[in-house]
Order: sequence, then structure tokens, then C-alpha cells
Amino acid sequence: MSSLHVIFGTGPAGSSLAEELLRQGQQVRCVNRSGKANLPAAVEVVAGDLLNQAQINELCQGANVIYHCANVHYAEQTKIMPQFQQTIMQAAATVGARLVVLDTLYVYGSSQGRPLTEATPFAPHTRKGRMRAALVETYLAAQRAGTLEVTIGRAADFFGPQVLNSTLGDRVFPMLLQHKPAQLLGNIDLPHSFSYIGDVARGLALLGQHPAALGQAWHLPVAPPLTQRAMLQTIGQLLGYPVRSIALPKMAIRAFGLMDSFMREFVEMFYQYTEPQIVDAQAIERELGLEATPLEQALQATIAWYRGQQTKQKAAA
Repeated sequence: MSSLHVIFGTGPAGSSLAEELLRQGQQVRCVNRSGKANLPAAVEVVAGDLLNQAQINELCQGANVIYHCANVHYAEQTKIMPQFQQTIMQAAATVGARLVVLDTLYVYGSSQGRPLTEATPFAPHTRKGRMRAALVETYLAAQRAGTLEVTIGRAADFFGPQVLNSTLGDRVFPMLLQHKPAQLLGNIDLPHSFSYIGDVARGLALLGQHPAALGQAWHLPVAPPLTQRAMLQTIGQLLGYPVRSIALPKMAIRAFGLMDSFMREFVEMFYQYTEPQIVDAQAIERELGLEATPLEQALQATIAWYRGQQTKQKAAA
């Protein structure tokens, strides 16, 4: 029997999650600012304002599980994300739904090259990292107090279909498909973990329904921690031709930030590309039985999606 799953946000994570839940036979309602999204017709998409508590409570009526995949522009995150948290927590408590939250690695701060596990202490040294850590503490405090059932899925940098704004996104795949150099970040010879968006979706769906998932954060499945250079070489092997790249240093990102607000906000997060960032996701595999999609399979799906996008763009030109 299907139950209602309400998803806030229709970016790559929210959209992929909606499609995953639909495959599982669940009833899915997505909430975003516009009420429009490129999703299967069976997914209900409605407009909602996450700063309007009464409206959000109404949109969550009947939900068994609520997923927080909403995000805002980098420059607004430290102000707006705490407000989104309060609205969504209140709605989940009001309707009695389990809350599943998509989180980032920002909470840990510098890894000093050590693998990150769910037990790694929070040591954020950036504004966005401190904000994210405070949000997590608030969620888990509500679980401990018994006012909310909550679980957190923490992901590394995304890649996959629909993923554009990412280290392995629209500065990589479209460029390589056009035989142009990919734009990578920082030291490209350090190991770096990436999360396939399909695994993020499967992980969040599992956390929303598994009885053992409550009250803690879980690392969602990750691909093997290759260097950016090795990842690019793997993509080249799948494409069947040599690929090239350029590595952008922090100085370049800072310069771009003079004209681009996203890049300006990204500067403080650049430390992630100057040290190894290795995510240990063994817990979700060991305790909940979820494994990462094989890397080549995930990359093939990503390449196919980007090829499809290029075909659509050419047809529309």
C-alpha cells in the first residue's frame, strides 16, 4: 500500500528522489517555488513558500514522510536555511511525519586527509559549515526530545543526470563531449569522494522508510575516492578518446568572484580541493544494506544524460 511522501525541493536530489519513490509505488508530492518541474505526470508538483508556516503545514497534511532537499543561492544560505529548517520541522511535528534531511560535508570542516565517518567530530571553520552544523544539532535535539522523528543523509559532491552545478557537473561532461578541456578544481591529484545522484535518491528513500534509520546521520553511498585526474581518465575511457583538463586554483575562483556571487561565496569552501576528502560510507551498507552503484555504470548514465541534453539543445537551435 502506498503512502504519501512530500519532498521539498526539485533540484537534482529532490527530482531523483521523486522518481525513485515513484518506482517504489509511493505517492509523491513535490513542493517548490514555482509549482512546475520536469517530472513524471504521476508526481504531484505544487508551489509552496517555505517561509509560510500555515501553507507548508497544509501541503504536508497526510504525509508519512517529509524530505528536506530544498536549497537556496549560496549567498543566502546562512540566513534562509535556518528559517527553512524551522518551517519544515514544525510541519513534520504538526502532521506526525518522519523527517529526512539531505546534508553536506561542510559540517566537518578540514579533514586533514583523514577519512570522514559519521563519528568524525564537527569542526567547521566556514560560515556555511557552522550554519550546517547548527542545523544538524537542532534536528538531533528534537529527536532526543521526542518532538520529531528525524534522520539525516549526508552526501559528498554530486554527479549524475540533472547535476549541473557541481565539481563533476557542467564544467566537465559538456566540455568533454565537445572535445574541450574539463575545468577541475584545486589539486586534482588528491583523492576525492563523489556521490552519484541515483545513490543519493536511493539512500534518502531508504532512510525515509527503514525503522533503524532514525535519530542519526548516515553517509550516503559514495563512489571509490579517486583523484579528479583519475576520474577524468575513467570518463575518457568510457568516451573512447583522450580527454584534457585545466585545474582552477583558488586565486582564479577569487577573481571570478569579483563578478559572480556564487564564486564569491564558494571561495571559503575551496579547502575541500586542497586536501584529500575521503568519505567512509560503510555504515549504511553494513547496517541498512545499501551499496553504491558501480562507478562505470553511474558514469555511463551521466554521459548518456548529458548527450541527451546536447541533442535537445541542437534540435531547439
